[in-house]
Amino acid sequence: MATAIATRGSRDRHAGGPAPLAFETYARTEVTTTIDDEQRLVASLRLGDERAFTEVVDRYGAAMFRVARAYLGSDDAAGDALQETWLAALRSITTFEGRSSLRTWLIGIAANVARSRRRREARGSALSVMLSSLSDLRHPPTVDSSRFQRSDGRDPGTWRVPPAAWSDLPEAQLLGKEALAQVTSAIGALPEAQRVVIQMRDVEGLASDEVARVLGISGANVRVRLHRARAAVRARLEMYFREVPR
Repeated sequence: MATAIATRGSRDRHAGGPAPLAFETYARTEVTTTIDDEQRLVASLRLGDERAFTEVVDRYGAAMFRVARAYLGSDDAAGDALQETWLAALRSITTFEGRSSLRTWLIGIAANVARSRRRREARGSALSVMLSSLSDLRHPPTVDSSRFQRSDGRDPGTWRVPPAAWSDLPEAQLLGKEALAQVTSAIGALPEAQRVVIQMRDVEGLASDEVARVLGISGANVRVRLHRARAAVRARLEMYFREVPR
């Protein structure tokens, strides 16, 4: 099985050097997996079946890659992390008990590996550790406070300038490449804690309790981070749609 990992890594090279399991490897559309499929895959992986490993990569690799990239910020770094993730998953497959789906379990391993790599990088720079800590403590308001009624107004705390209504926008415009690129860019600009939560919850479709379990945080923490992340992404889209002709 390790040979299969090494073989895939050796195919993904570019002029700048090695890029094991690069983005193109995970650009496929994921296949819906039934419980029976999952049990078959787990049993086959435990027997060292390389075809089962290839199937697992095809089914779950894209989501794992995107989560790793949410932590590490680049395709190359995410690809390196996934090499380590696959090896860790294969070593641990005998301990998989089915309390979560195989997909969630693998995403959790990818998140742990990426987090560990991120911490190792951060240790090399005392400044980056300090700035990271400060950013966790100082969250800017998710919505500009001037958009709410002041405490001396008629309805304090209610909207003065409500969110823009997008129901009159053509569906093609809402789902167009430029709008989706804005969403991707907005997510990429979020603080790590928010970026990873919105990636897992809204992009990969994990349930809130699964996100909490993978990240080792409370459900309330997931909700707070997700609210802040969604508000920031929506604010970015509001700016974009104001500038785009209808």
